[in-house]
Amino acid sequence: MHDVDLPQDPWEQHAGWWQEGFTDGVDAEYDQQIIPLAEALLAGYDRVLDVGAGEGQLSRAAIAGGASLVVGVDPTDAQTVEATRRGGGPRFLRSMADGLPFSDGSFDAVVACLVFEHIEAVDEAVAEVARVLVNGGRFAFFLNHPLIQTPGSGWVDDQIMEPPEQYWRIGPYLVESIESEEVAKDVFLPFVHRPVSRYVNTMADHGLVLRRMHEPAPPEGFLKRAAEYRQAATIPRLLVLVAEREPR
Repeated sequence: MHDVDLPQDPWEQHAGWWQEGFTDGVDAEYDQQIIPLAEALLAGYDRVLDVGAGEGQLSRAAIAGGASLVVGVDPTDAQTVEATRRGGGPRFLRSMADGLPFSDGSFDAVVACLVFEHIEAVDEAVAEVARVLVNGGRFAFFLNHPLIQTPGSGWVDDQIMEPPEQYWRIGPYLVESIESEEVAKDVFLPFVHRPVSRYVNTMADHGLVLRRMHEPAPPEGFLKRAAEYRQAATIPRLLVLVAEREPR
């Protein structure tokens, strides 16, 4: 295993925004939903790769869950440095998802959490996940729900209609797009939208067969902090695909 020289990406500049706002229990959605679900999906797997590990909270959760080897990769130096500083047992490397520095069949499970929305080379990245997994290995694939969270989607409180209507508007779901989104003041990050079928079929093309799918409701802690979302609490924000590596 070795680090790889990489170009800068927008996450390098805004790594601090992520570390301060979404780790160490600060974000209720991660704390109450994403991390527990990842722990459950990775339980019993000994060698785990965390793709897009950020500052390493899912990597540390995998170690706490009993994995003996956990490696987290991320394209940003600021994230891997902070992940290493926080420690907890995993090893952290700087690497792109479409060029993983590992041998074939190096891992029993791979987790990618809310990272493929920022990866343009999706076919190559999925192929790399399949390559480094053992036969029968698990891919736990967390996404912002591509259907419900399509660009342009959102809660509409229409007071012009008679009687007034409230509904969730769906954006151009079938159109693949790359957008720069302002996620906080002066924090712009690239987001790639793809339909669910694009991910599922790409996984199938590379021997990753879908076994389970989860669409959890937003957790109560998130709804308490995002009062405007409570009316849309039946709309999932998260999609989790659980795939298995077919024999080569």
